[in-house]
Amino acid sequence: MNKLGYLGELEQMVLIAVLRLEPDAYSVAVRTEIEARTGRRLARGAVFVTLDRMVKKGYLSSCLGEPTPERGGRAKRFFSITPQGKLALRASREAFAKLWSGFETALDER
Repeated sequence: MNKLGYLGELEQMVLIAVLRLEPDAYSVAVRTEIEARTGRRLARGAVFVTLDRMVKKGYLSSCLGEPTPERGGRAKRFFSITPQGKLALRASREAFAKLWSGFETALDER
C-alpha cells in the first residue's frame, strides 16, 4: 500500500472520470462517463458518496456553478482532481502494473 492510502475500484473510476471530464465534471456526468466506458450500472448514491469521500480525502476539490433554470434554479457542483488525487491515482495504477507484471499473456485465450 502507498502512503496515500488504498483506492478502491469505484474511487479509481471516479477520479479517472473527473480527470477526463474536467472542467465539466459533475455527478451526473461522472456517472454517465463511467457507465459508458465500463458498461457497469451505478447507483446515483454510490457516485455522490464516492465524490464526497474523495473531497474529504483531499483527492478532489469542488465548486458550485451558476444556478440553471433546467435544474429548478439549483447549481451544479463541479469537481476537479487535486495534485494529491493525481498522486493517489498514479500510485494505484503503478501498484496494479506491478501486480500484473509477468502475467501480460496469462489471460489470453488459446
